[in-house]
Amino acid sequence: MDAVSGQSNLTEGTEMLIREYTTSDCERLAELFYETVHSVNAKDYTKEQLDVWGTGDVDLSVWDKSFLEHKTLVAVEKDVIVGFGDIDNTGYLDRLYVHKDYQRQGIATVLCDKLECGFDKITTHASITAKPFFESRGYEVIKEQQVERRGIFLTNYVMEK
Repeated sequence: MDAVSGQSNLTEGTEMLIREYTTSDCERLAELFYETVHSVNAKDYTKEQLDVWGTGDVDLSVWDKSFLEHKTLVAVEKDVIVGFGDIDNTGYLDRLYVHKDYQRQGIATVLCDKLECGFDKITTHASITAKPFFESRGYEVIKEQQVERRGIFLTNYVMEK
C-alpha cells in the first residue's frame, strides 16, 4: 500500500536531490514509512488498521534486499530524506511514501516520473489515501480488495497505468 498525497509542484526554490537507494538509507526509510502511515493515512484508516500496516517492526534485512533488487529512489532535501519509492523489473510500483511534513510539494510526482520511465504497464496497490494521486496520473482501478494483516482487514486498490 502507498501513503502518498503529494500532488502539487515543488515549492519554488526548493533544492531536492533524487538519488539511488543505498543500504545506509534503510533504517530511515522504515521510520519514514511508519511515521507517514500513522499520520497521513489516519484520515482513511482506523488506529487498529494503521497499527497492523505500520507495525514499527520492519525486518530491515528483508527491506534492504527488496530495495536493492528493485529500482529504488530516495528524495533528499537539506540532508533530510523526504520520500522514497521503488519499482520492480515487472513494473510493479511497490512502495511510494512521502515524509509527513513534506506532503503536497510534488515529491511523489517527481519520484513517480522517474520510477515509471521505461515501463509500458505499471501496477500498484494503492491505499485509500493514495488512490486520488494515482488517478490523477492516469492509473485506473482494476479492483478494490481487502488485505488481511494479523486478522485486520485494510482496503486498497489494484491500479494500472
